[in-house]
Amino acid sequence: MVRAAVLPAVGAPLEITDIALPEPGPGQVRIRLAAAGVCHSDLSLTNGTMRVPVPAVLGHEGAGTVVSVGEGVTHVAPGDGAVLNWAPSCGQCHHCLLGEVWLCASALSGVGAVHARTADGTPLHPGLNVAAFAEETVVAANCVLPAPDGIPLTDAALLGCAVLTGYGAVHHSARVREGETVVVFGIGGVGLAVLQSARIAGASTVVAVDVSPEKEELARAAGATDYLVASATTAKDVRRLTGGHGADVAVECVGRAVTIRTAWESTRRGGRTTVVGIGGKDQQVTFNALELFHWGRTLSGCVYGNCDPARDLPVIAEHVRAGRFDLGALVTERITLDGIPAAFDTMVAGRGGRALIVF
Repeated sequence: MVRAAVLPAVGAPLEITDIALPEPGPGQVRIRLAAAGVCHSDLSLTNGTMRVPVPAVLGHEGAGTVVSVGEGVTHVAPGDGAVLNWAPSCGQCHHCLLGEVWLCASALSGVGAVHARTADGTPLHPGLNVAAFAEETVVAANCVLPAPDGIPLTDAALLGCAVLTGYGAVHHSARVREGETVVVFGIGGVGLAVLQSARIAGASTVVAVDVSPEKEELARAAGATDYLVASATTAKDVRRLTGGHGADVAVECVGRAVTIRTAWESTRRGGRTTVVGIGGKDQQVTFNALELFHWGRTLSGCVYGNCDPARDLPVIAEHVRAGRFDLGALVTERITLDGIPAAFDTMVAGRGGRALIVF
């Protein structure tokens, strides 16, 4: 039995309880978690914005130590450090064969499996594949990436979602070039990773935008050259800070229609707007045909930073070891499993960066 955070039903409060976790079968790995990040996507699972089978053990951003492996697993062994990959690619579907592994058709095929059971025998599903809100988890072998050398596992947990997403949004989706101007909407864990990545890319002006004035210090420490509290004049303010043109690149990390629209309006003519935030179906964004022609902007979605974790994790790790990327700067609160509901409340209130569960 291990302690875990269980979502019994959409809209229901999380239950911190003991679950019965099986030993790994063929092609599986058992991980003892060192840390797990509390991501907005976990909140989206609780309120139904994203749908997975329930009841489920939530959590998808984590790292830990391999406890045991099932038959056929050779790339990790007991005692190894591991980073969890919540969206593993199959390597065989249409998108994988195109090299777009972040769009793999089978990435979430494991969410319907029976992961564990409650004390009364109720089957539990693995949230977004890896069920990281638990002391230990059992995952498919392709959900396990060897942890990079020289990075503590508690920090490495952030690599599994926030950092890959933020780094990839800058380097793969928006393709920020040295000297360009960037505006980032939403300064949570992913937004902070975007700011650091924009700095690494050599952006000249980096504008951070958030509803909370208290996040300015966090944003500037991550690389923001300017900070704006979101308002009705945000797009105009961004243009003022970027020579009157608007930003070369806008990255939206909120997932709200009004924020996406403002990000678009903050982008210069011919610039790129990348949407990282996951919004609900009710968040409708409208454009007229003339403005699409006139502004010539590119609007694109961004899934998991358009990253290939096996390729990108070593690159990001080198930035971390060289001191260019500060993983600890994303974390504003370290909590236990019991602190997850309060961390969700903090997220809804728009406060802080990443909450990190430390086991």
